Amino acid sequence: MSKKEPTARKRLPAAKAQERILEAAQKRLAEDGPDGLRLQDVAADLGISHPAILHHFGSRDGLITALERRAMRALQDDLLSASAPSGPSGHALGALDRVARTLGDEGHARVLAWWVLHRSGSREEALDWSMLRDLADGIHARQAENAQAEGKPEPDPKETVFVVRLAAAALFGEALLGDILSRSAGLDDPAEASREFRRWLAELLDR
Repeated sequence: MSKKEPTARKRLPAAKAQERILEAAQKRLAEDGPDGLRLQDVAADLGISHPAILHHFGSRDGLITALERRAMRALQDDLLSASAPSGPSGHALGALDRVARTLGDEGHARVLAWWVLHRSGSREEALDWSMLRDLADGIHARQAENAQAEGKPEPDPKETVFVVRLAAAALFGEALLGDILSRSAGLDDPAEASREFRRWLAELLDR
């Protein structure tokens, strides 16, 4: 009986291979945090070689940068949806809930904190930090339209920027320290406190 020849593995297109690597790395990131993200583990999860990841991303830092760009695109979509014209009830809250999952459950708040603490300014500039300006512009455009319809003065754009900055800092801090802050404030159910906090924040953004 002749020995069966091993079947050659079909090579995926580069974009598809990169997406599979990013998905596996994202899972590891959520479980272990940025300090525990190891290329060898990601490669083992996918049944590929460590050099295959280096081929696509160059280094561990390159993989983390790609993860953050991917997360920021998703965050931008979610945040901008919160600034869309009035839609179904709970529209802004749903967007904030998705942001909270991205920052908290998926581990991206920890990665952003890791970048701030470990990377130089030049490396931070490799990421796209323009989403808050886009969000503020979207919210201000809606507020200006509403003010014009009601015959009121147009709101100050800087005030909108500050509200968005406050919301971003609040969501980021909630993802990192929400449970600790809730318990410190005497709230027995941190998960429920976090949900109530997002409802309050959604109402603030909707004003």
